[in-house]
Amino acid sequence: MSATPFNLCTLPPWAIASHRFNAHPQPLELTGVRQSNRFLFARLAETPTPEARAQLFHDYLDVTFQLHQWEQADSAAGRRSLRNSYLRFLRGWMFDSNSREGAVLKGWVESRFGLAPTYHRGTIADIHSDAYFRYLEERMRGAARTAAIHPQLDLLYEYVQDELRRRWPDLHHLLLYRGVQDFTEQRLLADLGERRHLVQLNNLVSFTDEFERAWEFGSRVLEARVPVVKIVFMGGFLPSTLLRGEGEVLALGGEYEVRVLTGG
Repeated sequence: MSATPFNLCTLPPWAIASHRFNAHPQPLELTGVRQSNRFLFARLAETPTPEARAQLFHDYLDVTFQLHQWEQADSAAGRRSLRNSYLRFLRGWMFDSNSREGAVLKGWVESRFGLAPTYHRGTIADIHSDAYFRYLEERMRGAARTAAIHPQLDLLYEYVQDELRRRWPDLHHLLLYRGVQDFTEQRLLADLGERRHLVQLNNLVSFTDEFERAWEFGSRVLEARVPVVKIVFMGGFLPSTLLRGEGEVLALGGEYEVRVLTGG
């Protein structure tokens, strides 16, 4: 279970999920997001420093989605909906990717890129499984906590991509690391020899750009060349007062060639 038939971006799901795409990445864009927010991206282009761009992005979302008005909402549900912004879901993911917030982020990837989750509190074999039903239930309950979480995440992805192109215009891949205890959340597809494997990763995956830090999360480390166009979020791309996790990188999953490093 790696892709659904539909998505809202410029390439089909089967292409994005393929390891061949990782070797030869193509541009990805969420349909209509940049066009509908021309003012934001024009202002970002005029803003000289990363810190100022990060603050501009957050302020734009704050005003566009009225996140700062949560105290003035008429009901407790309204206050909770505005207060639970994209930051709440990023924090929830960093604490536990199998949380309700994690289900919402995986659901956003599924709806936008057509990549279905393969793991959420258990292996998801297909859309008829109990595991997929439980994931859907958490996804719907989590999304109900806030207003317009998917459009907020759409803008986050396009902002991160814009920032990556601005900082490293000639960069196509990042060498990233993922600590694992076993292969429960990633399925082995092929042994390529010399500790290299083809694996099926979940539709949204946490990596780190710090090799040493990856060992904190498991007895093995997966080393992968991740296409820049698959990066959904990078720590340090938001104002430092809003979110910790400097080395955290969230990337779209699918088929990856990885090198497995073991301790000792």
